[in-house]
Amino acid sequence: MATAANRPLAVITGASSGIGFELARQCVEHGFDAIVCAEDRRIEDAAELLRDAGTIVEPVQADLATFEGNEVLARAIRDAGRPVEALLLNAGIGVNGAFTGTSLEEELRVIGLNCASVVHVAKRVVPEMAARRHGRVLITASIASTAPEPYLAVYGATKAFDLSFAEALREELKDTGVTVTALQPGATDTEFFVRAEMEDTRVGRGKKDDPAEVAKEGFDAMMKGKDSVIAGSLKSKLQGLAHEILPETAKARAQATLNKPRHGAKP
Repeated sequence: MATAANRPLAVITGASSGIGFELARQCVEHGFDAIVCAEDRRIEDAAELLRDAGTIVEPVQADLATFEGNEVLARAIRDAGRPVEALLLNAGIGVNGAFTGTSLEEELRVIGLNCASVVHVAKRVVPEMAARRHGRVLITASIASTAPEPYLAVYGATKAFDLSFAEALREELKDTGVTVTALQPGATDTEFFVRAEMEDTRVGRGKKDDPAEVAKEGFDAMMKGKDSVIAGSLKSKLQGLAHEILPETAKARAQATLNKPRHGAKP
């Protein structure tokens, strides 16, 4: 990594675009150097855009859906030779369609990135934070974490995992000086819907939240040490509130309407 500056260090995953890039921008604008990670080569361009005078932004291209990819990131963090003050675990993907028609390989990849990577990178970083008795962790869950998600069944389950993991970890670390915040965005204008092949769904065609606004709310909540934040538009916040009230069957029906492909799910 480049010569260390007298700035705290943040690590952000899924940072080549969307919410992850905007979270990295928030970190840089608020005085952090950053290690930014994504699986695609665009992470180099993202790092260049994030750099300004005196700011160190180190790109790491790694496939965090694999064990080896997470170790690539872990080595980059160790090689930085600096304590991680903020860990923002944001990388995530989804696969749209009826569970009976989606690919096993694709669904396992969703689990690998959305769940296993969160645990893997946290395991490599959080114990050192706790030993220093200082640090902040942000885990991107979703409004989907609090409702069944037909036609996104595995994705929804992974986000429920992320929320539960964040809440449990927060309780474990409450006396260590390390805070854990769950970010719960609604539908946001990112590449998620294209990658998940959701352009033909009601939610994919609908109006979406600004990733910069979502990231700002998430960053602010992390810095304040909040337990969670439903970020984005009033519509998303109301949806999140409704998920706390409605029965699971009603939520499942509503989400099926949003997630089902317009011309039918894969058989």
